[in-house]
Amino acid sequence: MDVYKLASEIIKNSKNLVAFTGAGISKESGIPTFRGEDGLWSKYDPIILDIDYFKKNPKDSWEAIRDIFYKYMNNVKPNDAHYFLADLEKRGILKGIITQNIDNLHQEAGSKNVIEFHGTTKKVECMGCKRKFPIDIVDFENLPPFCPVCGNVLKPDFVFFKEPIPEEAFKKSIELIENCDTLLIIGTTGEIMPAGQLPYLAKGKIIEINPNKSVYTDKIVDVYIPEKAGIAAKKLKKFVF
Repeated sequence: MDVYKLASEIIKNSKNLVAFTGAGISKESGIPTFRGEDGLWSKYDPIILDIDYFKKNPKDSWEAIRDIFYKYMNNVKPNDAHYFLADLEKRGILKGIITQNIDNLHQEAGSKNVIEFHGTTKKVECMGCKRKFPIDIVDFENLPPFCPVCGNVLKPDFVFFKEPIPEEAFKKSIELIENCDTLLIIGTTGEIMPAGQLPYLAKGKIIEINPNKSVYTDKIVDVYIPEKAGIAAKKLKKFVF
């Protein structure tokens, strides 16, 4: 059977479908991945997202973060894959999304139940009092920004190297995965830990959409669609809806 027909049948018959997404789903929106030949780390030193470096050099880190996440990526829009997942949720098929991405594109496409495993670029957190504020509070011409309450440095509310995954996001992700009957993996290599461990907890069918094979493909995947996320989403939509 054609992989699209097979995948669509599994999706339609699913009672508890969950999606697990990575950088690949947002690449078609114009957001580069971090690794690889054209990845961000070929242009920037990853140390800017090391929490120890940030504490010592908040101005330098913030200036690079501003250029990467707020100037370059600020005008990107969701693509067909993001909208496909949002449509699945609206129809009651998809129960939740666990995303490794920090770009907010799932929410912009209309998805409601999104667990941001690595946090978000849309908020900042105070390094002192731990209060959180919308990104609008930041004056990008005067960096680093400081907490309006206690005066400590603010950092983007996403996970830096050497920082733990937020406890609530970790707990909710495990709960979603363990209770799903179908897991839809989109655009992740599976190499980033501890996020990469999550799909192994799934007990039901696993569908993967990825142009290239991931660490999951030959181990736990039942249906593999070797295609870009947006193209695969458009084809699946015809069968599912």
